[in-house]
Amino acid sequence: MTLRKRPLIAAAVSAAMFAGGPAAAQLALPVGQPQQTDSDFDVATPAPADVPPAAIAPFEPVNIDTPPLSSQATTADRAKVEETRRSDSALPSEFERFVSTLSGKELRRFGAELLLPGARDFSAPSTAAIPPDYRLNPGDEIRLALAGPVQATNLRLTIDSEGRIFIPRIGAVLVGGVRYGDAREVIGEAVSRQYRSFDLEVTVAKLHGVTVFVTGFAATPGSYTVGSLSTLVNAVLAAGGPAPGGSFRSIQLRRGGQLISDFDLYDLLLKGDRSGDVVVQNGDVIYIAPAGEQVAVTGSVNHEAIFELGPNETLADALLYAGGVNTLADRRRLMVLDPLGGAEAGWREYTAAEAQATPAKRGSVIKVLTDAGIAQPLRQQSILVTISGEVAHPGRYFFAPGTDLAQVVAKAGGMTAEAFPYASVITRESVRRQQRASFDRAVDDMEMLLTAQPLTSANRAEMVQPGNVAMIQSVVEQMRKREPTGRLVFDLPVDAQTLPGELVLENNDTIYVPPRPVTVGVFGAVPSPASFAYADGRRIRDFIAMAGGIQKLGDDDEVFVVRANGTVLSKGGKTLNAPALPGDLIYVPVDANRGAFWARLRDITSSLFGGGVAAASVYTLLK
Repeated sequence: MTLRKRPLIAAAVSAAMFAGGPAAAQLALPVGQPQQTDSDFDVATPAPADVPPAAIAPFEPVNIDTPPLSSQATTADRAKVEETRRSDSALPSEFERFVSTLSGKELRRFGAELLLPGARDFSAPSTAAIPPDYRLNPGDEIRLALAGPVQATNLRLTIDSEGRIFIPRIGAVLVGGVRYGDAREVIGEAVSRQYRSFDLEVTVAKLHGVTVFVTGFAATPGSYTVGSLSTLVNAVLAAGGPAPGGSFRSIQLRRGGQLISDFDLYDLLLKGDRSGDVVVQNGDVIYIAPAGEQVAVTGSVNHEAIFELGPNETLADALLYAGGVNTLADRRRLMVLDPLGGAEAGWREYTAAEAQATPAKRGSVIKVLTDAGIAQPLRQQSILVTISGEVAHPGRYFFAPGTDLAQVVAKAGGMTAEAFPYASVITRESVRRQQRASFDRAVDDMEMLLTAQPLTSANRAEMVQPGNVAMIQSVVEQMRKREPTGRLVFDLPVDAQTLPGELVLENNDTIYVPPRPVTVGVFGAVPSPASFAYADGRRIRDFIAMAGGIQKLGDDDEVFVVRANGTVLSKGGKTLNAPALPGDLIYVPVDANRGAFWARLRDITSSLFGGGVAAASVYTLLK
């Protein structure tokens, strides 16, 4: 009995295993029902068995996306575009080379920056916004995005020659000739026949190609396929633009043998005017004319370049193409070079009025001069002056050109009772620059003479000692660190009550009026360097005596005095008998004759700098 029951149970289990889903429940034997058997056998009723519930697959929305484009194909297309745009337009013309050599800097034809490889991919499909009125055409590529029971994020469909697209699981939809603004409604109606509650977005991924022919003086003439929204300019730039001998001013579009537009690229580049930049159609012919007469504009203009001129245009017209003169330009005149003028070749000056009436000649070079960095007459300079010290109203004041010192002092309220005009310090930037240049030149000469001294001296072996060489370098280095003050020195009497009022001031001049000093300083080779109270009637030797007299290593023949007004008194032994003045600085130097090097240094610097200045600059180094 048992052996005969097992085949029946196994058969039931096998049927349940091989059946799937709800169908398995229908095909399996009923559970718990009596089994019909052969009458010869006593079949026992099997025990109830648990049957697992049928698995119900979750709902999955249908995905009808198209596979992404091959990156290999995209890379190859880009390489092809870049190869198409690589042309001879980037090479300078003969006139460009001539002008660049003449001006000392690269000067290109106006508009050439549009033609540089890599500047912009003009061969790619147009990415301009597609107007709602655009009619979809065979060859256009539509991109669909669907969400809901049917999904797609990048479904790209190309309109076939009959104006249809085929949407997976939807079918064919006629969109040829449909307005782009109505495409969503048309396609949505077709999708709604199969699905409900969905979101749909429709965009144009790629416009079908329009074949145009670019001829004439193009960088790479030939036939080009451009987007159906492309204009004349798009097609020209896809061909690399005008060649070095091609015109930017005359680009003709012909359709069916008729002239549709003669476009001037300068209208677009200079004015932003695209009224002549028409949309191209299949089979259009674009002709780039040869370049017209060209001139170069350089100098103080807003855009230095080579410009192509139209008939009867003047020098002033060329300046307008260059954006006009800039802020620093000399607006009264310009210079023109006519390299093709034969006997009249050479630079010629034109006034602004003459430039308005003078026709520009081919090959001319127009140069606008600059006013920057040119010193103006004092009577034309607006000035800012700083006055401080013993005046009633110290401060900074603006004055008209040509203002003199007397007016500045009056503006500041005049000098106080404590003012000491003799010691006033007036500094000027132009004087400081002049002093710096002269001082640097003198230090260079001093370095050369000191360095060459060992080669010409009888005591050559002594002079080339490392210690002397290092000393030369140290002296020169310290001299170079000195900064000129730009002070103007006036030989006023010590009891002067006013400043030199006739002095015409410059911009950024500074004036300092000090109070009357009450001391005289004594420094150098004296036992007690100090500042001593000034008293009328005393001489230089009296103040040196107050400091302890001149030491043995001091040089009484080279004593010098720096006066409060900036002058230097250096009269050898006679200096000691000179009357002392308020604010004097008396310096007793070390005897330079005690060493051959210092003696030679003294001689060289005295000849280069002048006695008093040499003493003030050099003997300080002996401290």
